[in-house]
Amino acid sequence: MENNQTNTGNVTVDIAYRRKKNAEEMRHQVITFTLMIFLTIVAFVAVGAGMSGWFTVPFILLLAAVQVAFQLYYFMHMSHKGHEAPALFLYSGLLVGLITILAFVTIVWW
Repeated sequence: MENNQTNTGNVTVDIAYRRKKNAEEMRHQVITFTLMIFLTIVAFVAVGAGMSGWFTVPFILLLAAVQVAFQLYYFMHMSHKGHEAPALFLYSGLLVGLITILAFVTIVWW
């Protein structure tokens, strides 16, 4: 009987731990979602304020890159253990895409 009580105690502790971790993760997701909405509003304000295109386009691209990072790490759970292989493929694809864009820009520039 004592083993059953010990197991029940461990299960209770495990459930409490999972609830705490889930609540913490949900808090991070809500904060990230709020930040993404804020960044979207900032992008709309930058366009609506009539700023120069030389400032607005890179600024919006920067905001988009920040939002992609938030999406990947918080909503796609890339920060969790066990996601090393998808992260490797994602970053490899990003590197190939950046090199391709750089090559095209270089060809057009010359």
